[in-house]
Amino acid sequence: MVLHDHSVPNFPQNLAIRPSDIDPQFINGTKYARSFGFEGQQESIGKYGIAGRVWEAAYALTTYLDRHGTLDFDPPFIPDCNELEHQSFRIIELGSGTGIVSALMGETIARPQRDVIFATDLPEVCPLIEHNLRDLDRDVVRVRPLSWGNHEHALNILDELQKSGLEQGISHIICSDLVYFPELLGPLLRSLIQLSSPPFALSEPVTVVISYKVRSLAKETPFWSAFGTWFTFSPVLAKLRDGPHRDRWERFGSKLEGPVYVFVARRRPESFVWSVPADDWELLQGCGSRAGYDTFETLMLLSVMEEDDDDDDNEVQT
Repeated sequence: MVLHDHSVPNFPQNLAIRPSDIDPQFINGTKYARSFGFEGQQESIGKYGIAGRVWEAAYALTTYLDRHGTLDFDPPFIPDCNELEHQSFRIIELGSGTGIVSALMGETIARPQRDVIFATDLPEVCPLIEHNLRDLDRDVVRVRPLSWGNHEHALNILDELQKSGLEQGISHIICSDLVYFPELLGPLLRSLIQLSSPPFALSEPVTVVISYKVRSLAKETPFWSAFGTWFTFSPVLAKLRDGPHRDRWERFGSKLEGPVYVFVARRRPESFVWSVPADDWELLQGCGSRAGYDTFETLMLLSVMEEDDDDDDNEVQT
């Protein structure tokens, strides 16, 4: 029998989860089918708790990042595929868990001697990511510890970037299904602010991509309110590339259970001169910054309107 410390975030009290039975197209019949499929998740959950499951928002994010899929996005992750040869990706994924998102990026986006992806999580989760990403180029996809709010972990990655000759700094921060435990929301926001500030962000604004499934608005809204103080963000839109509805844009994730959002965010220019509170509670309360942004509340209202429109469409069709 394996005993787990329930004070560790990945093993909350009364943990009772089962593997996801979603079968994403990009792992079908591939070397990843074992790691990210039902049996692989089941084994990983036993060893690593919630980090061993592939959560719903991760599937949405892999769809968004897959430029060979059936959807067009606004904004796309890669703005101009014709200019891909002139672009360089320096990506940090926070809370990588199983590593499924970094696996997709490593297979379809990253190129040797040009791009680098840091798949990060708690130190005790890194062995899981190492195992699942073992067939990828270790110079391109690097597994590193990065506990949220841990300044030393972040500086270790910065030092590695600089020693690798990647002085441009970070280009993207990737997150999926990280907004759930209230006690971790302050450290998460702290890491997002640090990694999108100099010396991590240098030659260009860092793009933050967050895939998020709504679970408890009462617990999650404080994070988004504080996040919107430091970052501008908007939901990704999507449309089919072919078919009768190819000209119809809608919010990506609106038809998924949750609902699910994929947000693209960048730092507010004025926020670079603000003081970051040392206390997590004060950070989530907006102390040290200029409050008053209500992006998330507006998006939630629009989601209600989307649901009403869908109900009206269904009534017309029946």
